[in-house]
Amino acid sequence: MENDHQGTSSTKKEQEKHYENNFISVQKYTGQGYWSENGERNNRIAEENRNQVIQAVKHFFQTNYKTEVKVHNLVGNENGITVFVESIGELHFYTYAVVPIKGNKILTDRVWTQKEDVDDAIRTGIYALVYDQQFKNLDNYIQKLVLKDPIIGLRQEAVEKVGGNGYSTPYYYVSMTRDTVSVDLNNLYLKHPKWSSDEWKKALTTAKIDPKLVSIAVQLYMKKPDEKPNKSIMNEIVSGIEKGKAFPQGSYNIVLHSNRINKATARGEEKNELERANPNQIIKY
Repeated sequence: MENDHQGTSSTKKEQEKHYENNFISVQKYTGQGYWSENGERNNRIAEENRNQVIQAVKHFFQTNYKTEVKVHNLVGNENGITVFVESIGELHFYTYAVVPIKGNKILTDRVWTQKEDVDDAIRTGIYALVYDQQFKNLDNYIQKLVLKDPIIGLRQEAVEKVGGNGYSTPYYYVSMTRDTVSVDLNNLYLKHPKWSSDEWKKALTTAKIDPKLVSIAVQLYMKKPDEKPNKSIMNEIVSGIEKGKAFPQGSYNIVLHSNRINKATARGEEKNELERANPNQIIKY
């Protein structure tokens, strides 16, 4: 029996060590430890050829999406390097591209991305630009909550370095399908990449929007290290978004996590979370 007990306690220690190695307080997380499977070798190659990779990715976005980007992070993956970028200019979004590696050679002429992910990111940037006042209202509501309650969002560095999620803030990110708006936003963007917010607002004056197809994922964390997500705070967040006036139209999925985030995946602890999400999301018309 004694041996069994020792085995259990050593297993518990291993679990605790695994937990400490993999999870970190959200206040300390800046994207460190983010990884793709079997990416260690290519991490080294990425760092050794950093300037070459950055130039290739900037060229890729300029050529294919008429978009100037700033590079925030290079992460080795099994077959190359994932490069996280942020658009420069009034239209704002985060996304990524991949630079393949064959042997030790970086294939800078074969940069690629999941087109739908970049198209989605561009659409969300346009949406946030056109409905900027509604997004300001949402930001103000969440910032007041964060000041009042012991909750927090991601650090800005984490959003930049490992986000890649379209229009994003430390508290939420937006995603929308091609059918969300009755106008082809991606096609319009490629024709008019330099349009101002006023020009976009004018172009979408009569456009129809399906709020069910705009996903606004609100992700908040408890401020204290060992505190479980608080039900009354969660109810307050949900109630505020349900009753909130002049927020962006969309389908709101809300998750309140504990304080810890998984370094490798940049996701909160799933076993410790409260959520109001699909199929029970809040739809604002």
